[in-house]
Amino acid sequence: MLLAATGVGAGDLATAAFAGGHLGVAVLWAVIVGALFKFVLNEGLARWQLATGLSFLEGVAARFGRIALWLFLPYLLLWSYFVGAALVSACGVAAQALLPIGDDLAGGKRIWGVVHAVAGLALVWVGGFAVFERVMRACIVLMFAVVLVTAVRLWPGTAEVAAGLVPSVAHDAQGLSWTLALIGGVGGTLTVLCYGYWMRAAGREGAAAMRVTRIDLAVGYAATALFGMAMVIIGSRVPVGGSGANLIVDLGDQLQAALGPGARLLFLIGAWGALFSSLLGVWQAVPYLFADVGRVLGWIRIRPAGLDSSTAYRAYLLALALLPTFGLLSGFERMQKLYAMVGAAFIPVLALALLVMNGSRVRLGPLRNGGATVALLTGVLLFFVVLAVRGVRAGG
Repeated sequence: MLLAATGVGAGDLATAAFAGGHLGVAVLWAVIVGALFKFVLNEGLARWQLATGLSFLEGVAARFGRIALWLFLPYLLLWSYFVGAALVSACGVAAQALLPIGDDLAGGKRIWGVVHAVAGLALVWVGGFAVFERVMRACIVLMFAVVLVTAVRLWPGTAEVAAGLVPSVAHDAQGLSWTLALIGGVGGTLTVLCYGYWMRAAGREGAAAMRVTRIDLAVGYAATALFGMAMVIIGSRVPVGGSGANLIVDLGDQLQAALGPGARLLFLIGAWGALFSSLLGVWQAVPYLFADVGRVLGWIRIRPAGLDSSTAYRAYLLALALLPTFGLLSGFERMQKLYAMVGAAFIPVLALALLVMNGSRVRLGPLRNGGATVALLTGVLLFFVVLAVRGVRAGG
């Protein structure tokens, strides 16, 4: 559930709502496919760690050489800044809509954005994993309850929803683009690597833990898919306007018109829970990656289980929380677009790495890739390559 909460951010909310607005509930199947793709990737990461006792980054260095981590490091820095700026901005917009500060919307958004960045920093810095887990639970309950109740109140009909679960491909270019964006945007990008560190924090080790891990991941990505489908239903039933994080505010206004007083407030509270839980998850988990890179490359000497107490972890947490606040001076749409581009580039590389690393009978034994897993990972790789090519052509 931590994974689901961290992976659902402003981009997921906006993409699902826009896709629903353009294509209706006929695109619900795409949410399930996207969640399945991310499940396959994270299940592969978990298999590697439980079979070998090594983190994914340790495996990358052992299999492809330390040069791979040197290439990963600048990518991590770029991703951290753009995703941090997008999350801070989105939290600022949602909070300003709930509790406005003055009449200057842009100024209020910046103030609330900084407040959220610092609050997330304090929770992780002082509370550690235990407090982080409790706060995330509250945010998860809040966001899922509100968004699912809203979708049920706007229910388009069981027959229509059931038909939307059957795959169908849009014939026009715009419809196809929204379908691809929906599949690619479900469940986060670089944050899938964080699950392995949460497994260690929870004391889950050894091949015997694979069964409960698969159940864990299945529940997390089922919840992610359910949330995404609820947003598609909402977007299909009310006019979708605005752009970027302002879409959430506009949706709240439309819901008040459709469902009456109180609907706006409840939806904005649920959306805020989704956004702040995503920010908090990134603040807590992504510094693990930087500290692990430093450990594997020999910059720091710490035990894998002690990454979150290291100077490298805390320094990166501080930078991750504070530096992206400068992104509040730019528009949210620009930050979100850059974040999406940087994030999407990671998924096919991860799929390729798992095809190579998890194919070893010697290292993984019975947990190595099976035929179905190879087919699914290959499908993920090809899908995101096609998506990247389409993006380059569209940009040109």
